[in-house]
Amino acid sequence: VFQEQQIYRIDHYLGKETVQNLLVLRFANSIFEPIWNRTYVDHVQITVAEAVKVGNRGDYYDHAGVLRDMFQNHLLQLLMITAMEAPVRYEADLVRDEKVKVLRAIRPLSGEDVARDTLRGQYDSYIQEQGVAANSRCATFAVVKFLVDNWRWQGVPFYLRSGKAMSCRTTQIVVQFRCPPHMLFGRGQCEQLDANRLVIQIQPAEGLQLHFQTKVPDAGMRMRMTDLDFRFDREFSGSLPDAYQRLLLDVASGDASLFARSDEVELAWGVIDPILESWEHSAVPPLEVYPEGEWGPLSAGEWMRQQGREWFDVCPVLH
Repeated sequence: VFQEQQIYRIDHYLGKETVQNLLVLRFANSIFEPIWNRTYVDHVQITVAEAVKVGNRGDYYDHAGVLRDMFQNHLLQLLMITAMEAPVRYEADLVRDEKVKVLRAIRPLSGEDVARDTLRGQYDSYIQEQGVAANSRCATFAVVKFLVDNWRWQGVPFYLRSGKAMSCRTTQIVVQFRCPPHMLFGRGQCEQLDANRLVIQIQPAEGLQLHFQTKVPDAGMRMRMTDLDFRFDREFSGSLPDAYQRLLLDVASGDASLFARSDEVELAWGVIDPILESWEHSAVPPLEVYPEGEWGPLSAGEWMRQQGREWFDVCPVLH
């Protein structure tokens, strides 16, 4: 009935100021883009943590689960914007062309890959929620490790994580940079917690924080991690528009830059569906029960440490 250019598929995450600012951060500044690649970036963490439980959405959620609810849309959109190449112009189809290229470059997961590169969990009181089956195997928490097979990101893992009943409400992209090639100050080798980190906080407070090493005054050459931060509501007067307000205004003006195209949606499902299918027909990875108010199952931290990395388990860095 409708042609593709008449359809605007709303994902409210794309209306967030910080998500749009990520494009400006990368492509309107000369200091970030040269290091936005496999040479300088160790890995990327994209977390959407929710403190709330399913509440009165049990009937829906028990059939959807965390992968359909958060990964196919919100998390993959954030991955695409983080990983995409610069379009030749800021026009809807050119921006969406670059996002589609990222989805095509994601290495597909199936079978043993799913067992190795995904985790799933369920918060401990989930089966007591209204509308939830007593024997439900629905995941309320998940981690998926994706690899983007292109020149820029070859070998750099993207860790996508989301869950309900977690420690706090925060949505953030953490770009973890590599350690310096030679540790000039102090003894021992650099640990990842000492390396530079860029935290892009999408909610609740929208902004950026850059972590870097500085010298502690009057302490020899002892160093300490310090940060620079930027908040939209502190730098700009007036209230920020609601994400839906911005997107509905774009619809009225015919700007589809922040809306998903049909091929983008189909490719996103093509990334998620094999994981769902594997989960439904296999006992691995196991569905682990986790306590409310934590960062998911304890095994998620151990799984990360086995790869020589650590989760950035910090409630909103900007308040």
